[in-house]
Amino acid sequence: MGYKIVISGYYGFGNLGDEAVLYSMLQALRREIPRLEITVLSNDPPATSREYGVAAVNRWNMRQVAGTLRCGELLLSGGGSLLQDVTGMKSLVYYLGVIWMARLFRRPVMYYAQGIGPVNTAIGRQLVCVTTRGARAVTVRDGESLKDLRFMGVRRPVEVTADPVLGLRPGDINLAVGAGILARHGIIPDSPVVGVSVRPLPGLATWEKELVRACDELARAGLKVVFIPMHTPADLTLSRELAVFMREPHVIISEKLNVSEVISLVGNLDLLIGMRLHALIFAAVTGVPPLGIVYDPKVERFLDRIGVPHAGQPREIQGDALARMAQSFLASQKELREKISRRVHELRDTAEQTAQMAHRILRGQA
Repeated sequence: MGYKIVISGYYGFGNLGDEAVLYSMLQALRREIPRLEITVLSNDPPATSREYGVAAVNRWNMRQVAGTLRCGELLLSGGGSLLQDVTGMKSLVYYLGVIWMARLFRRPVMYYAQGIGPVNTAIGRQLVCVTTRGARAVTVRDGESLKDLRFMGVRRPVEVTADPVLGLRPGDINLAVGAGILARHGIIPDSPVVGVSVRPLPGLATWEKELVRACDELARAGLKVVFIPMHTPADLTLSRELAVFMREPHVIISEKLNVSEVISLVGNLDLLIGMRLHALIFAAVTGVPPLGIVYDPKVERFLDRIGVPHAGQPREIQGDALARMAQSFLASQKELREKISRRVHELRDTAEQTAQMAHRILRGQA
């Protein structure tokens, strides 16, 4: 008999960033813990089960969730940015509710490399504080998440580890797959290839015109511009809307890809201009310089941790300045790759500690 664990997160929604978190957690946990039986709470259980070789139940069916937690030996909450109320209180209450349900059945709970916040409401902060006190172990993916917990009144021990995706090893990534995807879209790497990963934002979108200007300028300089959606249909729709206004040649990767395929695709780029956090992390783990647009504090937190400057917030973006920054990154590509590789190697070791802590809990050593 093996250990039985349950994983709660934003899985089964088609968001490749969150799917990459699950993919990476499974890789690390399976390496660390033998004979592991995993059940994932998913929005699309058949797809999750098929893609990752795990059991999966409907996250919205509370009877199924309760039965799964009752039979499990450990609940892993995370990774990803689960404990926040920016997307609404319902999301925060859901994830905290799953934690309380596990505790009701006297099952230990571990926060698995969570990105905490923002939690803007007073009631939200109080709920996070009270719930976090009862977890067996709490790990967060960056120091700012720890600060957020302290601000909310959490005084218990908290371990700063790293985003699970940073735990991927070079052997987990087959770059030939990504090269084949580019070839299918007519891209031969005879000149630098720049990936662009965007996401919709509320409010006025002046940044979109500036990004298009930057992409056109890079294309005129002989670079190949490739839009890589991380979340379908939202990112794909926006990529198509931006591409309509481009005057220079470009490509949109519109086919549905899984996590390993997108990571491999990003690994074949020379530069990634990105908004989505995990698109930038994909770049870093494959040694590709990430040029981030800070739509959310978590993007700046990550880039600061690997020592790479960012392009500013969306409202600050100017097309010519962004293009110059991209050219600067390409000009110093060798140095950037070496720097990023060193940082990621350190963070990979840190990320693996999260799975090791889960193993200690299961063995009754934590």
